[in-house]
Amino acid sequence: MSRVPSGPNLIGARRTAQMLEHHGIVPRKRLGQNFIIDPNTIRMIVDRARLGPEDHVLEIGAGAGALTLAIAGVARHVTAVEIDERLAPVLDDVVGGLENVRVVIGDALALDLTAWEATRVMGNLPYGVAVDVILRVLRELPLVRDLTVMVQKEVGDRLTARPGDKSYGKSCLQVRYFALTDVVGRVSRRAFLPVPHVDSVVVRLERRPEPSNVGGDHFMTVVQAAFSQRRKTMRNALTAAGFGSLDVEAALDSAGIHSEARPEDVGFEQFIELSGHLA
Repeated sequence: MSRVPSGPNLIGARRTAQMLEHHGIVPRKRLGQNFIIDPNTIRMIVDRARLGPEDHVLEIGAGAGALTLAIAGVARHVTAVEIDERLAPVLDDVVGGLENVRVVIGDALALDLTAWEATRVMGNLPYGVAVDVILRVLRELPLVRDLTVMVQKEVGDRLTARPGDKSYGKSCLQVRYFALTDVVGRVSRRAFLPVPHVDSVVVRLERRPEPSNVGGDHFMTVVQAAFSQRRKTMRNALTAAGFGSLDVEAALDSAGIHSEARPEDVGFEQFIELSGHLA
């Protein structure tokens, strides 16, 4: 695997701040704009992504282009999506002269992401949309075999939680239906401009060879029902969601789940088996 170039090919805090000031851009909190500025962190993220010269990377949340530039030094092609049109001239300054980079201004939750046939996904995802973006990629882009994304630590905890963990819940299970998840790096808040109030992590999601033979929509429905009222037992939560009480009892028993168990104590494989019986 190629490694990201070092030295002047990467941009850091000073140049990022200068470009933002030059274009009169003040980061917007509502967009979760904390721009990555630390070259060492950028190199770590690209290294953890295990990119190769044949890869077409879809980068979601290009920001000021620091990570975009690093990815372009390794991958065959980069499609960099950025929601904030104010950053278009900044991205043009950073990667406008690179033939293997396409910048798209738009919302990754609304654009037709299939148009670019990406095989890998990377990005710095804002807290409020991180899980939604990940799920959309996993559902709609079957060619994408993995994602390497930077998220707030709280989101990383949710994505990689295990039964019994405080962070274990619906989003963890929904993502796990499609992919295996792992925290592969930790990022100091000082690696960003402006400095956020939280730390971040790099999460790698590797798509399962093929999703479970239990239909995804049905699995999501069962998980949603189970966690819609976390304080209820599995039996009561599923019954309240409209599943027949006798069907629920039989399905729980077949899946080896105690009827008085709480949703946060039920593992992924058990949810898969439960969904199959309820189907």
